[in-house]
Amino acid sequence: MAFDYDLLVIGAGSGGVRAARKSAEFGARVAVIEERALGGTCVNVGCIPKKLFVYASEFGEAWKAAKGFGWTPDEIPFDWPTLRDNASQEIARLNAIYERLLEAPGVDIIRGHGTLKGPQEVAVGERIIRAEKILLATGTWPVLPDIEGKELAISSNEVFSLERFPSRILIVGGGYIATEFAGIFEGLGASVLQSYRSDLFLKGFDEDIRRFLAEEMRKKGIDLRLNHHVMALEPHPTGGIAAHLSDGMEVFDTVLCATGRKPLIEHLGLANTAVQCTPEGYVAVNLQFQTHEPSIYALGDMTGGPELTPVAIAEAMAFAETQFGNQPKSMEYDHIATAVFSQPPIGTVGLTEEAAVANGHSVTIYESNFRPLKHTVSGCEDRALMKLVVDTDTGRVLGAHMVGTDAGEICQGLAIAMKMGATKADFDRTIGIHPTAAEEFVTMRTPRS
Repeated sequence: MAFDYDLLVIGAGSGGVRAARKSAEFGARVAVIEERALGGTCVNVGCIPKKLFVYASEFGEAWKAAKGFGWTPDEIPFDWPTLRDNASQEIARLNAIYERLLEAPGVDIIRGHGTLKGPQEVAVGERIIRAEKILLATGTWPVLPDIEGKELAISSNEVFSLERFPSRILIVGGGYIATEFAGIFEGLGASVLQSYRSDLFLKGFDEDIRRFLAEEMRKKGIDLRLNHHVMALEPHPTGGIAAHLSDGMEVFDTVLCATGRKPLIEHLGLANTAVQCTPEGYVAVNLQFQTHEPSIYALGDMTGGPELTPVAIAEAMAFAETQFGNQPKSMEYDHIATAVFSQPPIGTVGLTEEAAVANGHSVTIYESNFRPLKHTVSGCEDRALMKLVVDTDTGRVLGAHMVGTDAGEICQGLAIAMKMGATKADFDRTIGIHPTAAEEFVTMRTPRS
């Protein structure tokens, strides 16, 4: 069979673009198929617009806190269209950058929906494209809960382009997306109810961190209801959406469902190949990202690993270097730092206390719970929590977790130390930067009793 390309990538998100670009730089003939905007979830309806909205939401509290430092601010109204439209302009700029990144090394961009027709054939409309290797990088898609009236709700895909700012919003879900948007809308001035069906949100994060964040969010005015259910949605006669909840009926301007995501594999044509999925519905791959069909590979969120943009990019680098760069490389998934841009934010790297114990470690815990210096004058009641999980026998730091301002920025540095095998003694020998919150990580000396 004559091939049109050495590599054909389906999906131009963070992973697909990086794999295509690097493979082309190694000399491969590469094309990318994309039916939506370049950049995928992260650029268009994920990390980038979300962080811009987080920045916007922080100004209101900073404005209030300014009074304690001698400023006398007037009330300034928030203008939703300005934020929405400026964020859209930035996304359009990034879309253009992604296009240039692909075109520079000679990657062909094919617009349309790609459907697998066999192990080495993909259809885009009436066109059949043949490639020696095919890489699937289509990511995931939001899933709405199976409740009556769910068509009245929006997902995180639509939240950035709302025509009007909601004065009252119901956010359904307890993952990082729901939690981040609860903070965003509260900070922008909305009345927020976050509903989660279980007893504590942010499953998988350290339990102390989860409980602490719940307290801090409630102090800010977010109505966080746990063990709570949304039964049905319907239009309200006076406007808005009537939500039938496990504790009564309430009316909202907008209902945002952030109740999970699933691999975007419908209509991808997997049945025309030997590609298999895991019981959870993710595309099954080996350590080289190869599916059960030897010519087809997959990486990123759709394979069920850590659903993080930097992970998809790192996997794409490993794939390109192995397949076309003569530099075999495998991924390391330990000590991947991450953040939740809640308010206040979470930063975390390594094992939670619960995971460390479950893995057989005897652990010693160090904690610091304090009111940051800034807020001793600002009048805000915000507190910060820092926590180290240490292996009692070896002294190695197994996990570092934080809730507080700049948590993500701080934990990125800690990830380097932990990747190198840092011990608690190494932390203790390190001189802190004073006065900062970060210095708490190197000044905790007394274990939690």
